[in-house]
Amino acid sequence: MVDQRIEKLADVIVNYSTVVQPGDRVFIHGNIITEPLIREVYAKVLQAGGHPLIMTQLSGTNELLYSYASEKQLAYVPEPVKVVFETYEVIITILGTENTKALTNVDPQKMVLLNKSQAELGKTMMQRISDGSLRWLGTEFPTNAGAQDAEMSLREFENLVYGACLPDMNDPVRYWKRFSVKQAKIVDWFKGKEEIRVVGPETDVRLSIAGRTFLSADGRQNMPDGEVYTSPVENSIEGHVYFSYPAIYRDREVSGVRLWFEQGRVVKATAERGEDFLHHILDTDEGARYVGEFAIGTHTGITNFTRSILFDEKIGGSFHMALGAGFAEIGGTNESAIHWDMICDLRGGGEIWVDDELLHKDGQFVVEF
Repeated sequence: MVDQRIEKLADVIVNYSTVVQPGDRVFIHGNIITEPLIREVYAKVLQAGGHPLIMTQLSGTNELLYSYASEKQLAYVPEPVKVVFETYEVIITILGTENTKALTNVDPQKMVLLNKSQAELGKTMMQRISDGSLRWLGTEFPTNAGAQDAEMSLREFENLVYGACLPDMNDPVRYWKRFSVKQAKIVDWFKGKEEIRVVGPETDVRLSIAGRTFLSADGRQNMPDGEVYTSPVENSIEGHVYFSYPAIYRDREVSGVRLWFEQGRVVKATAERGEDFLHHILDTDEGARYVGEFAIGTHTGITNFTRSILFDEKIGGSFHMALGAGFAEIGGTNESAIHWDMICDLRGGGEIWVDDELLHKDGQFVVEF
């Protein structure tokens, strides 16, 4: 018997997040271990009148790619994948794997090569999302590997995942519509603002948002969701940041990251663990040392660090910055093959000031929305 929560999540993905319409071509992809959710999404797409195409990945094939592929093979993008990213109306990405540590010992330079080969696809996807011709949604299916990363039992992790995605089991679509209205109020508050300052443990950083727009992450592109974000003025960031949570990139973990900025660029970077990997990724291209995103997490139902960026960047009471590609639709101009989110928890002490007005203290908004 299918877990009712899987069917409910599929309903939210198809009928709220991506709003599949009759005739839409819908690409559904994920590891084969996520098959229960893939199956339910497939059914919901058919019921909505769409044309679903499934691509599943066998466990272990990423390790084979990095073990045997030449540089030319790492740089190759299959034509069918290009067709999907360039022409399909909907892409649904379902995260979940049997082993999140499978790529721990991969040569970082090979990851850089693969990142560069996929940069044009990423740019195409972002442009199409911006102009409205593509609806993209990323979500996660709970697996034992995810539970282990979150230091939970599978049952506990399932409860976390479905609880975050379906806070109202009776009518989850209605819940996310209400959430969207609240988020819009926060975004409206930022209109016309010019500077943000974040102060916390080993953190004091300023950045300009003059002329930039904030967007609401309200379940349309991620499920679960819960953040407000922008692309800061690229050369404006000054100061230093300590990211209290490990930074995860392509299943590689770097902990204790400290970054120093001058004129928007990372001029110094250290890590308590994984520092060599951090430097390799920072050297991917020139844009990798600039910030493409600044965001505040707003999902108060997500409280624990799980090592899944889909959940962790939404933690209510946190903020995050992403090194690399910015968002052109809100004024971002930074281009890079990477977009690496790094998260800082402010609940234990920290403040966010906007144009010298206190917005957020100790993980809570002090402005009433």
